[in-house]
Amino acid sequence: MAIDLVLRRDWNARPPRGDYTQLDSTKGVKVHYTGGTVDQGIVSDHGGCVALVRSIQGYHMDGNGWVDIGYSYVACPHRKVFEGRGLHHLPAANGAGLNAGHYAVLGLVGNAGLVQPPDGMLHGILDAVQYVRDHGRAGKEIKGHRDGYATDCPGAPLYAWVRRGAPRPEDGGNGTPAPVAPPFPGRLLKYPPVMRGQDVRTWQAQMSRRGFELTVDGAYGAGSREVCRRFQRQQGVADDGIVGPVTWRLAWEAPLG
Repeated sequence: MAIDLVLRRDWNARPPRGDYTQLDSTKGVKVHYTGGTVDQGIVSDHGGCVALVRSIQGYHMDGNGWVDIGYSYVACPHRKVFEGRGLHHLPAANGAGLNAGHYAVLGLVGNAGLVQPPDGMLHGILDAVQYVRDHGRAGKEIKGHRDGYATDCPGAPLYAWVRRGAPRPEDGGNGTPAPVAPPFPGRLLKYPPVMRGQDVRTWQAQMSRRGFELTVDGAYGAGSREVCRRFQRQQGVADDGIVGPVTWRLAWEAPLG
C-alpha cells in the first residue's frame, strides 16, 4: 500500500515562522510518542487525530518557540501519515545535537489514555519510514527517541515494538478501527481459567512478552490482583475479568499451557 499522506494544507497546518535547516540524508528514523494523555476516541474519529496534530504544532511553536511542529511525520490509528516538517528538513524533536541523524516520526499514543499503538498506526509509522527511505535519503535505522537521549519516549509498548525490529502487523491495516482499540497488542480473547493459583504470574508473563514492565509481588493474593486490576484500569480495560476467581482470563492469540 502506498503511503496515505495527509498534506499540510489538508490538516490546516500553520506556516512555519522561519526557514528550515536543510537535511540531506540521515541514518534512518527515530520513533516518538506524545508523552501525554491521548484520548482513545481518536481511534474511531479521525477528526480527533487532526485536532491533536494541530494542537501539537501549536505547543511546539508557541510553547517551545520552534519554527514548526518538531516531527517530520505523524502516524495516526487510521494508517494515515501527516506531513510535518517533511522531507529534507531538519526535525527538532530528537534532541539538541541529534536531529541531523534521523528523521522524527511520531505515533499518536501517549503515557495515558491511548497507550498501545493500534495496528493501523504501526503500519503508518512504517509507511513513513519507507517514504523517507525512498524520497528523503534515509538510512535503514529505526530507533526510539530514548536511544541516545535521556527520555521515556516513545513509551514502553512502542519502544518494545521498535526493539523487536519494528515488524509489520500481519493484517493489512486497512480496516475500520474498532471504536476502542485494545490497550494491549493482539486480540483480547476469552478462555476458561487455568492454573487458577498462578493467574497473576500468567498475566504478568503475557504482559512482559508484549513490552509492559510491571513487577507484581509473589503472594498472588488480593494485593497482587489489585495491582493488576489497577494497571488495567489505567490502560482502559474493565477490571471484572482480570485475575483471580473469574470466569475468563486474558490471553493473546492462544491460551498458555
